[in-house]
Amino acid sequence: MENLVLFDDPVREALLPLTFYRPCSEIRVGILTIREKWEKILNLKASHLTQDYLSRKYPLHIEQNNLFIAGHVLPTPDLLDKIAQLQPKDCLTFNGRLIAAFIPGMLFPQSRKIPFNDLEITELDHIQSIQRPADIFLQNEAQIQADFDIITQGRTSQPLPEATRLIGHHPVFIEEGAEVLALSINTTDGPVYIGKNALIMEGAVLRGPVAFCESAVAKMGAKIYKGTTIGPWSKVGGEISNTVFFGYSNKGHDGYLGNSVIAEWCNFGAGSSNSNLKNNYSPIKVWDYTQNDFVQTGLIFHGLIMGDHSKCGINSMFNTGTVVGVHANIALSIFPPKFIPSFSWNVDAATTIYLLPQAIETAKRVLARRNIELTKADHSIIEHVFRLTHTYRKSFEPDDIY
Repeated sequence: MENLVLFDDPVREALLPLTFYRPCSEIRVGILTIREKWEKILNLKASHLTQDYLSRKYPLHIEQNNLFIAGHVLPTPDLLDKIAQLQPKDCLTFNGRLIAAFIPGMLFPQSRKIPFNDLEITELDHIQSIQRPADIFLQNEAQIQADFDIITQGRTSQPLPEATRLIGHHPVFIEEGAEVLALSINTTDGPVYIGKNALIMEGAVLRGPVAFCESAVAKMGAKIYKGTTIGPWSKVGGEISNTVFFGYSNKGHDGYLGNSVIAEWCNFGAGSSNSNLKNNYSPIKVWDYTQNDFVQTGLIFHGLIMGDHSKCGINSMFNTGTVVGVHANIALSIFPPKFIPSFSWNVDAATTIYLLPQAIETAKRVLARRNIELTKADHSIIEHVFRLTHTYRKSFEPDDIY
């Protein structure tokens, strides 16, 4: 096999708002994104078959021999064995949905539609995958362990500083350039990974499995519980449990965040917290973009799902199962609604539209703080998502906005 293609299927809609700005395979779960997992395991560079509006940033590359894998599917030993046995024009399905296929380049049409009817089908009896946002925090603990084994195999960690107290029998791995000051690490339940150039300030308490990715920061006294991933260049403080930060997002102050997923370029004001458990302990409903309504998750614990570039003011409070779209701003003295539309400005006085030029200008400023440029492709994607999410703003968006 010479080429890997990770493709989006209808599951992508169920993963909104986290997939407005990325293919499914760019979701981080564990230490790595799904794409990074497949690339490391298969030793192949991946391209993407995704929505047209994302394709400029995530292009498709086709070779003579192509392995297609659904972008929401996680690698497991059993699935890897099945993939290794694929011959040209063979495919694997689960519940009738395509999971993986070996497709010669000559069979792939210009329409970019996978020629499913031309493939020899083998039905799988199980897979491991991300089907809804909650699956990210539900599977994160196990995925940290799996990724830890992949990343650290045959490698030696930087030494643990003498001032750090270590409890437990699972390993700690510290990458080159990481600065680990006087803190407490408990690995009784799983490993702790500290990425390249990460900074864990004095007084922090980590209880594994926990992962800090490249250049991530834990502020002084931060309390990080198991099942938590702090993505690249994210900065966190306060109390965080079973939560995934994709990257470039900040919760730098006190406050609680649990059973949550935070996309990129988000920011939490000081003292902000979320609820992850209802007072009556009943199962939690969350907004589902495929149903355009709240649906029952069957989960007792479910916190905040926040899309890219969204932000909240100081002392913000989020109810159980709140879903925030992209480019939303929240500065309320009460609990906000459990579904907050994209490109909305939410204050006590009223909810209004966050106009596209202002949203883009803010995004430029935020990216510039990390020496990253908002590209033409990024600009066009933001414009597309602004129009795509129009229906959720009908109640407060002017009729002549377009």
